Amino acid sequence: MSWVDIGALDDIPAQGARVVRTKLGCVAVFRTADDQVFALADRCAHKGGPLSEGIVHGHKVTCPLHNWVFSLETGEAQGADSGQVPTFPAKIENGRVLLDAARLQQESAA
Repeated sequence: MSWVDIGALDDIPAQGARVVRTKLGCVAVFRTADDQVFALADRCAHKGGPLSEGIVHGHKVTCPLHNWVFSLETGEAQGADSGQVPTFPAKIENGRVLLDAARLQQESAA
């Protein structure tokens, strides 16, 4: 994989997110309470709400518009809701957050 550095882990608040804008759309990069990072398209599969503005709990995010809950690991809607948002490989190296550059170029994030 080809990785791109998008910033320091400390720039993302615990249980929060930051948005990375790409040519293909916006990607929400989430930091969990246990300092793991996940990247999802920043558009809810239900009504297109900004997931980056949602509430992070465990390894899930709740959309701020209609309370749909998505797995940060798989992008799948949880519970009675059905749908999925694209996920993007993310990792931490030396305190920096890296995303898979090739994947960001292959698939539209929005």
